[in-house]
Amino acid sequence: MPSVGPLRPKSPSNTAPGQVWRIISIVAAVVSVVLSVVVFGAKLQRLEVSPVLFLILLLAISTVIFVHGRFLLHLEGEHRQTSGALITTEHDFQQMADNIQEVFWMLDAKTKKALRVNRAYEAITGRSCESLEQDPSSYEEAIHPEDRARVLGRLEEATRTGQFDERFRVLWPNGEVRWVAVRGFPIRNEDGTISRLVGTAQDITAQKHAEEQVAKNLALAESAWSESEALRKATLALTQDLRMNVVLDVLLQCLSDLVSCECARIWLLEGETRLFVAREKLHNQQPKKKPDYPLTLNAVEVPFLQRILESQKSVLLSDTRQEADWKTFKHHDHLRSWLCIPLVASHQTLGLLSVGRSVPNSFTNEDLRRTQLLAIPAAVAIQNSRLYECASIYGSELERRVKDLHEAKRALEESEAGRKVSEDRFQRVFRSSPVPFSITTMKDGRFLDVNVAFEGRYGYTRAELIGHTVYELRIWEDPPDRMLMLAQLQKGISIRNAIARLRTKAGELKLTTYSADRIHYDGQDCVLAISEDVPLYEPQKAN
Repeated sequence: MPSVGPLRPKSPSNTAPGQVWRIISIVAAVVSVVLSVVVFGAKLQRLEVSPVLFLILLLAISTVIFVHGRFLLHLEGEHRQTSGALITTEHDFQQMADNIQEVFWMLDAKTKKALRVNRAYEAITGRSCESLEQDPSSYEEAIHPEDRARVLGRLEEATRTGQFDERFRVLWPNGEVRWVAVRGFPIRNEDGTISRLVGTAQDITAQKHAEEQVAKNLALAESAWSESEALRKATLALTQDLRMNVVLDVLLQCLSDLVSCECARIWLLEGETRLFVAREKLHNQQPKKKPDYPLTLNAVEVPFLQRILESQKSVLLSDTRQEADWKTFKHHDHLRSWLCIPLVASHQTLGLLSVGRSVPNSFTNEDLRRTQLLAIPAAVAIQNSRLYECASIYGSELERRVKDLHEAKRALEESEAGRKVSEDRFQRVFRSSPVPFSITTMKDGRFLDVNVAFEGRYGYTRAELIGHTVYELRIWEDPPDRMLMLAQLQKGISIRNAIARLRTKAGELKLTTYSADRIHYDGQDCVLAISEDVPLYEPQKAN
């Protein structure tokens, strides 16, 4: 099969010089014919013909022969020139057709067999031009089987409409697949009937791959945006309310929205190995705060759950029947696909998120990745909720203690007020009593207060006594007696009417009945004492 067919040359007779010689030749021929008719007519009528007329006839015939010869020579030269130009043009066009990357093709509109193609056909289809020459319909085999019916149907339409513009795959003999963009146009007969289809085919494999990559990247970007938006909303929802019930409800809804499943559960860990279902949602059912059957178990009894808790790593079971320990997981026999993610915050396992389906291979690594992303804010939310509950308990306890302190303060203030009233009463009694009263510290006997009667009996003023000790003033004649009395007071024994010798400022010894009690005064342990004269004093008895 030839490559691209030859171009149609211009007719030499259509050139301007050819038209001139053609007109001259016709005029000369007409003149010659007219003269010939005149001469032969005269001869037939036996008229005498002038020699000059014969001469003119000969000249006309000679002119016709000359002009026609020149016309033929001109045609031959013009043909030679046109043929050379056409050969050059066809060579240049063939060079162009063989070196461009697009396929030039021509099909018969009736049989749809290939008439002409260039060498680019081999580079695009992986098949030789010779194979197409041997079987002009073999180009159909190059069309990918999945696209063949559609493309041939559109080609059939193009034989009627004259328009063909398709993108499809071609299958190389070695199995390689490429994409081509093919456009076709009609060639019509004089009556307007489409006789041929011509067009181009371009390899767009790289462009198609780029488009697919862009579409893939766009899909990934949209998926990532949707995923990040969903996780953002989930994180926001999980942090809006710190109450545990609200957190668990929101988390269960986010989990069931994120992964299509028949069973979604939130497990919380009590202690080190005990798990219980805090929330559950089954297929086509409303979420449950309490499942229909108790789902509290010890992870030690379910080995693969124990492994998840210890390793803090997620698990994706494509087929639970391939897991030897699955039978130990009670109430889960109906699940064939199962996905489980530990809830970890501050390196501590708080529980598990799990989803399941009754069909094997229902979950993908993408489902696992998305659930792992949800588990991060979920674990933080659960941890914060627990801290919030602890803080609420501590806050309630603190509030109770503050209330108790306020009540104690109020009672103390009331007691202080009562004490002040009592002190005022005591001071009035203390000052106005005719009996000598004194208040001294237990530690060193320092005077803190005395009444007027005490001043009168011992001859000291109050200012002379306050701040001084009984030892400095030598009031006790027998200091050991005072030490014995202090020992009794420290034991809680009151002193009543003990006989003691006390010295006045003037040095006079007075035999005194001494009574005392231990009191707390001015922040110190003190002795409140009453000292009176002994009735009917007899010195001999005193000695």
